[in-house]
Amino acid sequence: MSQEVQIPEIGAGGLLRYAWRHLTSMSTALILLLLLGIASIPGSVFPQRTQDPMAVRDMYKSSPELSRWMDRFYLFDVYGSPWFSSIYILLFISLIGCVLPRSIEHFDAMRALPPTTPKNLSRMEFYSTWTASGKELERARLWFKAQGFRVLEKDGAISAEKGFMRETGNLFFHLALILVLLGISFSSLFGMRGDAILNVGERFVNAPTSYDSLAYGKLYKEGKLKSFIITIDKFDATYNLVTSAPEDYTLNLTLQQGDLTRSEKHVIKVNSPLAIGNTKIYLQATGYSPVVTVRDSKGNVALQGPVPFLPQDANLRSIGAIKAPDADPQVGFVGSFVPTYERSDGDGAISAFPQALDPRLLLSVWSGDLGLDSGTPQSIYRIDTSSMSQIGLKSLKPGEIFTYSTGSITFEGYVQWVNLSIVEDSGKNFALVGAIVAIAGLLASLFTRRRRIWVRVAGVVEVAGLAKNAAPGLEQELEIFIRALKAGR
Repeated sequence: MSQEVQIPEIGAGGLLRYAWRHLTSMSTALILLLLLGIASIPGSVFPQRTQDPMAVRDMYKSSPELSRWMDRFYLFDVYGSPWFSSIYILLFISLIGCVLPRSIEHFDAMRALPPTTPKNLSRMEFYSTWTASGKELERARLWFKAQGFRVLEKDGAISAEKGFMRETGNLFFHLALILVLLGISFSSLFGMRGDAILNVGERFVNAPTSYDSLAYGKLYKEGKLKSFIITIDKFDATYNLVTSAPEDYTLNLTLQQGDLTRSEKHVIKVNSPLAIGNTKIYLQATGYSPVVTVRDSKGNVALQGPVPFLPQDANLRSIGAIKAPDADPQVGFVGSFVPTYERSDGDGAISAFPQALDPRLLLSVWSGDLGLDSGTPQSIYRIDTSSMSQIGLKSLKPGEIFTYSTGSITFEGYVQWVNLSIVEDSGKNFALVGAIVAIAGLLASLFTRRRRIWVRVAGVVEVAGLAKNAAPGLEQELEIFIRALKAGR
């Protein structure tokens, strides 16, 4: 009769070790990386609340039941969803579990002595032999020391190795990956990022209500916002006359911080942000804000001032909406601003150059309920004209007035606006240092020539070498070494 084999139970500790071993394997890390890429796809297919709340609102309006089901699976907030977070947290753990053991192995290899001299050197590359004179080992010792080899001397033979910076580079590369991951994690947890569009001459107070968009890290405290006020003094843009591409943006501003009693003048360029502690202010983009005065049928001013328009092409042809809810009746203008007016047969009015050489404001006037009292958020660049009636069309030059049935609008001129990105990125320096160290370690690992040279003296001298990473130059180095050993014969 066959004896029954009892398989011992794995136990809780064994199960945890098994799960950890598989989680920290390279194959699991690659699978999680692939899953993270797949999980990111819905974020680019469906509108996200943090980026485009208006589009999410429109989806709820057109398909309320489908949108509710999509919301249950966090398809409107993919990158903050529990299932997406679980994937990148597991990937983070898996990568650290892969990297740390390999770093320990590389650290041990970096400090290890060369292996002992093989018995059959004749099987190695570039083997040479000759009759010994008695001083070869001493000369070999001095030559290896001068060339920076690690040496192991045993039983009348010397084993020497050079190029251990290869292991050092591997070690620093893997450790730097952890530093990069930690930097990214700190930024996403403790950082903040906001954008604000400001007209030249306007003032910005660093408070949540002043931002056009604002996103906090998971652990960022709102009270940590720096206390400062900036005033946009002047903005200059230079464009290429042939390609219309921007060549230089220069923003002059006044900064007040602390007790707000002291003012400082600063200049910001595209690649030269203003730093206020850990907070940096970047100059992102520019555009135009037509300055208008809207009067109602009684001649009262219903709206006056600059209205930002959104650029649509490289020549800054811009579209926007001018809303006058205080007019009686309410009136709205769907507009297009062209800095340098030109007429195109196919596209109508276009801009020939991004600078305002011949500005025009093209308007479509609509009368009716603007829907601003409904409580539903609206885009400042669009007007829902479904319940309004069109009462006029006009193209205006600066200083011109268009009178329509319920009032008038004056195109006073224009000012430029700038888009400022205000970022507090606490982990960016860690990620930057990690990236630099990783690149340096990778270069050292890829381009360091690692080789071993053996010499044995026992009546005859035997010399052989081995290029560990098949790097060229070993034959020439052995020729120099052999000449040094034969010197004085």
